[in-house]
Amino acid sequence: MKTLSTVFAVAAAVAAIRAPAQAQNYPWCAQYSGRGGGAMNCGFVSFEQCMNTVRGMGGFCIANNRYVPPPGPAQPPHKAKKHIAPTPS
Repeated sequence: MKTLSTVFAVAAAVAAIRAPAQAQNYPWCAQYSGRGGGAMNCGFVSFEQCMNTVRGMGGFCIANNRYVPPPGPAQPPHKAKKHIAPTPS
């Protein structure tokens, strides 16, 4: 019994130190119809993907106003242009 308690304690500690969950960050949301407004799912990469999901269910797609696009590629550092002095003629 003592071994089982130790195993459980270690498993709980490992679960507690995992990285916290983050909200989904996708640009499109599906608003499903239903009584009281239905549900919303903001997990769609494209408008077409969203529309294919709600088609036949009675819903619609809207842009996610909380969407934050990932940062673009890093810009290479600007190289200083070498100024060459004209040679005396």
